[in-house]
Amino acid sequence: MNAPHPATQPRATVTVGVGPLALEEIIAVARHDAAVEISAEAEAEIARSREVIEALAHDTVPHYGVSTGFGALATRHIPTPLRAQLQRSLVRSHAAGTGPEVEREVVRALMLLRLSTLATGRTGVRLETARVYAALLSAGITPVVHEYGSLGCSGDLAPLSHCALAVMGEGPVRLADGTLTDAATAMRDNGIEPVQLAEKEGLALINGTDGMLGMLVLAIDDLRHLLRVADISAAMSVEGLMGSDDVFAADLQALRPQPGQALSAANIRSVLAGSPIRASHDNDEDTRVQDAYSLRCAPQVHGGARDTVDHASRVAAAELASAVDNPVVTLDGRVESNGNFHGAPVAYVLDFLAIVAGDVASMSERRTDRFLDKARNHGLPPFLADDPGVDSGLMIAQYTQAAMVSELKRLAVPASVDSIPSSAMQEDHVSMGWSGARKLRRSVDALSRVLAIELLTAARGIQLRAPLEPAPATAAVITALGSRANVAPGPDRFLAPDIEGAWRAVQDRAVVAAAESVTGPLN
Repeated sequence: MNAPHPATQPRATVTVGVGPLALEEIIAVARHDAAVEISAEAEAEIARSREVIEALAHDTVPHYGVSTGFGALATRHIPTPLRAQLQRSLVRSHAAGTGPEVEREVVRALMLLRLSTLATGRTGVRLETARVYAALLSAGITPVVHEYGSLGCSGDLAPLSHCALAVMGEGPVRLADGTLTDAATAMRDNGIEPVQLAEKEGLALINGTDGMLGMLVLAIDDLRHLLRVADISAAMSVEGLMGSDDVFAADLQALRPQPGQALSAANIRSVLAGSPIRASHDNDEDTRVQDAYSLRCAPQVHGGARDTVDHASRVAAAELASAVDNPVVTLDGRVESNGNFHGAPVAYVLDFLAIVAGDVASMSERRTDRFLDKARNHGLPPFLADDPGVDSGLMIAQYTQAAMVSELKRLAVPASVDSIPSSAMQEDHVSMGWSGARKLRRSVDALSRVLAIELLTAARGIQLRAPLEPAPATAAVITALGSRANVAPGPDRFLAPDIEGAWRAVQDRAVVAAAESVTGPLN
């Protein structure tokens, strides 16, 4: 959804404390440019744990990340004069990403989540270091992070290192308006002093699951919205294909008490309520006993997807409440090595969500195809064409859907089952969670476009049922689509802009808003 214009809505501020951030707060910062501040309680906890690290700085006993090297080089004792250089070298060497730039919202999310871990007081960074993260976010300065570089263990090292590099006043960044510049210039122009890293800080800034977790949170937000869209598009397809809503009755759904299924069926009933098209064939002589699975079983598929998103949300909530670093400063003041940076719990649900995104899209494409087949669309023209043979109608729109669904199936292959050893076999099992998150973003985008084509198709099919009128909610959705695309039946025209317009109506949440203007809030 597009961010509200700053002139029309006051800029929000998110306070980062010692406890977990809410999903809504992460979305506010990542997508809507909310400013960031650190709570007084978090500042006190950061200062308290820093005292523990500074007390170890001159200890003769080696402490990982304070007085030793990293990974397979952890056996090297680092003398005191070289420890600041150790932290700078760590960040510079680990900022080794390559490929296209990662989206701004992803970088803002991962920076916020790293700040949230710093605010727990379990990492041992100095207060001024945490404050620079908040200042960069508030100023809209976004480090350039690249597509490739993270194995998801130890966390998202390369992406987080590119951010830590900017905190040091090094490397490329983008300003709030997208201008590319260098970190030193951007920070100077915004009155932000670069950080000179001290003991433990470089490690604390890069050793976390923040990239994959940030993308998980963004995907959860998107999928919750898109599953409402899927219920709306399914209801419109049922209506336009002269299907029955009897199967969506609450008592039938209750026979299989899957939570998401009941919610999805309720949405479909709400959208279909009061449909003259549906009422027109209550007493006809149609010999169909039951509708095809893609119509009849929509609540089961969409509901299963909803339950999977809820599971992913529970995993995300646990990760948001975590202090992921190695070593960590415990509540009783110990500095302990651990394995909490491993991304497996997040990686698994990222893969799971890619599976359900692909399946929801696959069912949507099957409903679209039914509209275009004269043998199955119950009286509509082939391909919904104005003059079949001269016109192709929406034939190739379905091809476009099919291409995306095929791609979604490839994207549904899990990344988390793969592992490539690194760091001279010290890090010999990795999660590939970042890769899972990147492919999930492509899956979510493709799902939104598949649903947009179903909506476009259903809108045309329903209008071809005239003089029969659609349900009030359906009529509202068709009007919303029509404000962004030409959804009326007629001779062939350049179709790509209409598909893009329908997709925009999905993306800016106009489709859901239109339906809810009639039904009230959907599940």
